[in-house]
Amino acid sequence: IDSDDLVPRSDKRVECRYGKFRRSHEGKAHRDFSFVPKPPKTGGMASQEIDALAQALSKLPGLGPRSARRVVLHLMKKRESVLQPLLRALNNVEQRLVVCETCGNIDTGNPCGICVDPRRDIRSICVVEDVSDLWALDRSRLFPGKYHVLGGRLSALDGVRPEDLSIDVLITRVAAGGIDEVVLAMNATLDGQTTAHYLAERLEDYPIR
Repeated sequence: IDSDDLVPRSDKRVECRYGKFRRSHEGKAHRDFSFVPKPPKTGGMASQEIDALAQALSKLPGLGPRSARRVVLHLMKKRESVLQPLLRALNNVEQRLVVCETCGNIDTGNPCGICVDPRRDIRSICVVEDVSDLWALDRSRLFPGKYHVLGGRLSALDGVRPEDLSIDVLITRVAAGGIDEVVLAMNATLDGQTTAHYLAERLEDYPIR
């Protein structure tokens, strides 16, 4: 018979005693804390109006819930220098915002500022998918002519057909004469290239390059 079978070693005695202690206290802790009432729910740190503003800002591109709250806090701290001028600017744009009937750009005038700019080359048209593409190209100052916004791109998956885009308006502009060049600035995607190929076929009958 081994001596450990008659007299348990010290580590076994400690483990056994600690195990009993732990189990007993776990049971007591479970019994004690099971009846502790939950703390009552409190209101938010901001009013419903401020929360609504933060939620509206969080829907903007590049802004999440946290960054939107930081923007709201900055607006509240800079009420006179930032918030009030921003409100006036938004109100002015909201009242005057229109879509240009000539090219499809979004501006505060119809025709837009690009279409009425006499410095533009009226013989060249750059076709883009969206207004954001127009603004990006115009900021780069790489194209001196005018633009035409399709309002999207052809997509069999999304059900976007030629009649859903501003293609007929583009053909009408080219057919009116005075256009020597049409640049197809579609995005480098399958739908974008499909749209460019379709437009190239529609424009084959016109003397443009």
